[in-house]
Amino acid sequence: MKDSLRQQFERLALRLHELDATLADPGVASDMKRYRALSREHAEVASLVGRFRHFEQRERDLATARELLADPEMAEMAQQEVTDAQADTVRLHLELQTALLPRDPDDSRNAFIEIRAGTGGDESALFAGDLARMYLRHCERRGWRSELMSESVSDLGGYKEVVFRIEGDDVYARLKFESGGHRVQRVPATETQGRVHSSACTVAVLPQADEAEEVQLNPADLRIDTFRASGAGGQHVNKTDSAIRVTHLPTGLVAECQDDRSQHRNKAKALAVLAARLRDRDRNERAAKEAATRKGLIGSGDRSDRIRTYNYPQGRLTDHRINLTLYKLQFILDGDLDEVTAALQAAQSAEQLAALESGAA
Repeated sequence: MKDSLRQQFERLALRLHELDATLADPGVASDMKRYRALSREHAEVASLVGRFRHFEQRERDLATARELLADPEMAEMAQQEVTDAQADTVRLHLELQTALLPRDPDDSRNAFIEIRAGTGGDESALFAGDLARMYLRHCERRGWRSELMSESVSDLGGYKEVVFRIEGDDVYARLKFESGGHRVQRVPATETQGRVHSSACTVAVLPQADEAEEVQLNPADLRIDTFRASGAGGQHVNKTDSAIRVTHLPTGLVAECQDDRSQHRNKAKALAVLAARLRDRDRNERAAKEAATRKGLIGSGDRSDRIRTYNYPQGRLTDHRINLTLYKLQFILDGDLDEVTAALQAAQSAEQLAALESGAA
């Protein structure tokens, strides 16, 4: 392990002592918000320092075992210990490096998924429906909960636009790489000549902020309109102006919700989506500034970027950001996204590790 990395962990050990002393102060417990923040930090730092001390112990074990190799009676046992200790130090070293990588503070949050039909007309809307089903099935596989926030259904099926809220463990961490342009290559249902067409959709994944950290919306900046919900829903939908559309006047951003019969609940949901979009807008502006000096793995963050192609005739999915090609398209469309998301997370970690080792991070 490089000296610079050891020094970082020694500084963390000092920080752990500081946190022990701070949390022992009775005055700190009176401020629950601060106490919870310090407790979370303490748990994270204690885990890192504990793994580092384990790494150091295995280094000492390795050194001792190598010394014992010179003893004929102990050589066989020592060689086994050398093999085991070497494997442990390599594994622990990688874990420790990975633990120091910059963490996205939004990774543990719930998320909104927005899917919009793009180029391709009706076929694009049908593809948007396929993407929606893919994500909902993935949520079921992972035990996440999904909630429809708003939808605009196309004439032939599928969606012109649909927004879901996804709740569960590390939702944003696993879905954030889905943001971008998704292209499909297949023979449309309306094609009589059997020709393959290309169409596209855009997907945006937005982290949902905690209520205490939610974007503060000034009522004077909002225009709230009510309208009758469209689509399936029976007579009630056709008679009640329960759907809500909220427009943020300074930015022009719009959010709507028509899923609930309660106008009050629809308004609350629409405001939550609008807050997430405003927060994502600020986040993208910051990311754009950072990207001007250093190109990130995932690209510019512009949702018009084509990130992935779904080729039906070949049964192929290609993620263009990491040159990943999988010939298991139907499984993926059925919600089996784990291999794709794991590859994207691994690629990002590899880039961050390289930057950490070069001193760029």
